[in-house]
Amino acid sequence: MPDIQSPLVGTVRSLSAVPDELFAQGVMGPGVAIDPPDEVVDAVAPIDGTLLQVFPHAFVVVADDGLAVLVHLGLDTVQLQGEGFTVFAAKGDRVSAGTPIIAYDVPAVRAAGRATIAPVVVLERSSEDVTVLAALDAGIRPGLPLLSV
Repeated sequence: MPDIQSPLVGTVRSLSAVPDELFAQGVMGPGVAIDPPDEVVDAVAPIDGTLLQVFPHAFVVVADDGLAVLVHLGLDTVQLQGEGFTVFAAKGDRVSAGTPIIAYDVPAVRAAGRATIAPVVVLERSSEDVTVLAALDAGIRPGLPLLSV
């Protein structure tokens, strides 16, 4: 199974650093979070697959083997109703790892008072199934290995 690539540029953080209990406690699934720089960045597909869901602030890609990865851009960003996000892809689209899905206006989201950290979690897997490949608290950019299942 190919590695899950980073969907964003930024600094890799432990999920426990996410100021949201569901993500921090791993309820949503195992993974990491990426703290993006204060600029507009593209969120890209972390794996090859089909977009199961696409919202302005989040998306899920499912690989042909059923592996599903959630990328959630910021916290409580659903309340922004799309402000600060530009969506490039739609539910049902086939994507390759690295395909831009959403442009994320980090300064606009921060100005709206929302946390901008972006959890990247593997759905329906346990923490024992997932290995973090990237160094925590280190910089990363899209396309670099992030997680292994």
